[in-house]
Amino acid sequence: MDQQTPSPAAQPGAEHLVCARCGAVSQGIPPTWTCSVENGSRHYFCDDCSRANLRAIEGRLDSPWW
Repeated sequence: MDQQTPSPAAQPGAEHLVCARCGAVSQGIPPTWTCSVENGSRHYFCDDCSRANLRAIEGRLDSPWW
């Protein structure tokens, strides 16, 4: 199994997170962003991307699908 090492920005405790979809950068750790684990890697999505793709996220579809 190929394990991917998450970037430092994608690790818990990072000072800034980067949205995996649009590239938005957070100031601190926003409690309203969505975290998804796909193929063993954490992906964070900003409020706007999370809202726009809520049904796909709830359906547990991997982010490349949406």
